[in-house]
Amino acid sequence: MLVYKKEELVRFVEEAKRYARYGKVADYIPALGKANPNELSIAVYTPDGQVIDAGDVTVKVTLQSISKIIALALVLIDRGEGEVFHKVGMEPTGDPFNSIAKLEEMQPAKPLNPMINAGALAVTHMIRGSSVEERLKRLLSFVRRLAGNEYISYSEEVAQSEFETAFLNRSLCYFLKQHGIIDEDVEELMDLYTKQCAIEMTCIDLAHIGLVLALDGRDPHSGELLMPSDVARICKTFMVTCGMYNASGEFAIKIGIPAKSGVSGGILAAVPKRCGIGIFGPALDDKGNSLTGIKLLELLAKTYSLSIF
Repeated sequence: MLVYKKEELVRFVEEAKRYARYGKVADYIPALGKANPNELSIAVYTPDGQVIDAGDVTVKVTLQSISKIIALALVLIDRGEGEVFHKVGMEPTGDPFNSIAKLEEMQPAKPLNPMINAGALAVTHMIRGSSVEERLKRLLSFVRRLAGNEYISYSEEVAQSEFETAFLNRSLCYFLKQHGIIDEDVEELMDLYTKQCAIEMTCIDLAHIGLVLALDGRDPHSGELLMPSDVARICKTFMVTCGMYNASGEFAIKIGIPAKSGVSGGILAAVPKRCGIGIFGPALDDKGNSLTGIKLLELLAKTYSLSIF
């Protein structure tokens, strides 16, 4: 097993931080606009339970689009592949994550994949429960088990900020409702979705979830199967093909690790059988990915030959 060195991670963080000036924080969500673009932290979780970290890994990051991969896993467990992929496709897209254009072109009008916003809204719609509270409780319970942290919750400030400014996501919901992909009240779905995106955790929690995926759904400490290996496999495949928005192809070539980013600057990565990685760097590139986080992953992948290809 590879030994990751803390001093090397510290050096990588300092090197990647230099690129922060080329990125910008996600200020279109007012609560996220307060982040410091120069912050950068990483945690690497290995199968033997070791955590190697650098930067301030105690800072909590909201999941944003990283939550899409967790919601997908829960819904696949709940409903099975057949039902999920009847409503959402499996194909990558070259369009921005919040695009409505492809929905109009597709016949039938179903979202191309679960990692774009339209697909994620369709997935969140499928979380079982009789109320927003019950569904959120089920999702949080699943997140806590994956992260090995029973105290994880969501940021009410960020959820409220997103709820008040989510005009485009509401448009996507109404389009999906028109075409029978969703059939619930749009405001209720937006309430659940914005709280899902506002679930917050540290880099160490993120890395733990990455490790569960890397170990085909098994908890590294108890050995318990937290999700079927097939669900973990599907999630990792989507991370490779669609996880970094419309930069996923370039990311696969340059870095080659299953990863999912969020506009808060978080990145969740899973290197099969080897480690889980959690990163937080709020300086984003023009695709909505952490610019410093990607640079950091590039250094890590090259040094330790982490590409799966």
